[in-house]
Amino acid sequence: MRPDVHSLVGAYVLDAVDDLERVAFERHLRECEDCRAEVGELRETAARLADAAWSVPPPSMRANVLREIGTTRQEPAAAVRPVRPQRRLHLVAAAAVVVAAVGAGAAVYVLQDQRVRDERAVAEAARASEARVRAILAAPDLQVREQPLTSGGRVTVASSKLTGAGVIMLAASSPPGDGRVYQLWTIRDDDPTSAGALGEDQAATVRIVEGLPASNAVGVTIETAPGATSPTMPLDALVPL
Repeated sequence: MRPDVHSLVGAYVLDAVDDLERVAFERHLRECEDCRAEVGELRETAARLADAAWSVPPPSMRANVLREIGTTRQEPAAAVRPVRPQRRLHLVAAAAVVVAAVGAGAAVYVLQDQRVRDERAVAEAARASEARVRAILAAPDLQVREQPLTSGGRVTVASSKLTGAGVIMLAASSPPGDGRVYQLWTIRDDDPTSAGALGEDQAATVRIVEGLPASNAVGVTIETAPGATSPTMPLDALVPL
């Protein structure tokens, strides 16, 4: 048994005690009217805080509760019932444990819910991109052009006026290395516009470019990471359209 069994009130309400602590505290409850009252009040508080928003506490709940118990000062109940200021302090401290624990559960729930939403959004975006690529490559007016990369590898450009878009497929032999990256450009009337840079460890990509049929050419350069605002000459490849 812990030296101050009263301090187990908050943990007991949240079912964050081990078997020995539970037996000791329930034995104590049969003899302590103050603790029985506090357990009832804290259970009602916990129920209001939960409000059915998160019905299943996260697995880390016990650890969070025990950590809060260790850092929250909890005064034992006073022996005289007519005036019990210490009991009020004890109840407030134990309630703080409940609030902290429910808050921790809420935070975990929100983070998990956001993670699921993010993963779903990424999956939906990937499916949309795949469908767009398929539509462009299936267009009856599709034109495909290829050029080798000076650094090794090839760049392929597929363009369709009917879809109003194109696909740039880069397959280099290896990443440029030394803090450099491949960068794609669309060129219209000698005016280059970045179509995106790859990561430092990337040697291949497939990029959808809306409005590509209006360009005159596609270029590939090697730039200092994370990319440039204008192409560095000479180009690693130039694909006339």
